[in-house]
Amino acid sequence: MTMTIHPQERIGLFIDGANLYAATRALGFDIDFKRLLELFEAQGRLIRAFYYTALIEDQEYSPIRPLIDWLDYNGYTMVTKPTKEFTDSAGRRKIKGNMDIELAVDVMEMAAHLDHVILFSGDGDFRRLVEAVQGQGLRVSVVSTVRSQPPMIADELRRQADCFIELQDLEPDIARELPPRDEAAVLARG
Repeated sequence: MTMTIHPQERIGLFIDGANLYAATRALGFDIDFKRLLELFEAQGRLIRAFYYTALIEDQEYSPIRPLIDWLDYNGYTMVTKPTKEFTDSAGRRKIKGNMDIELAVDVMEMAAHLDHVILFSGDGDFRRLVEAVQGQGLRVSVVSTVRSQPPMIADELRRQADCFIELQDLEPDIARELPPRDEAAVLARG
């Protein structure tokens, strides 16, 4: 892992939930968010860890709700908003839940309290945000992947970042470990 975080640096994590989920799916692993927090707490002075996601309203049960609740109680600042439903020009029902503005505003608001922004997203729309906070003297690392097909990081974002961290390289440190298999049950099934 080639993270360049200095021990005295004040760091902030900004996690684009949908983007990170897509990247980990493409790489074939799940994140243990407790381990993720511990990894970055060990690297520098973690000031805040934000997690951004849109929620579908009017659903009795959302599959993401347990994760959101867990993150909220375990050191993450949750930023959510309801998705918007609309009909496209072809008459298809679409759901939209972009969190880019919320993430960008939080990075700008937190900039005075940080030395290093860690952005978990490959979205090229964040290139200008990265440039803006670099202009304020902050270092910016972007966590995404080039190892998926297609790559999940926009080239312009990767070029703008001070450091690119390949998500797959973090896998040994942040992947959720599978529960131990019951050998007797495996043998019984043959």
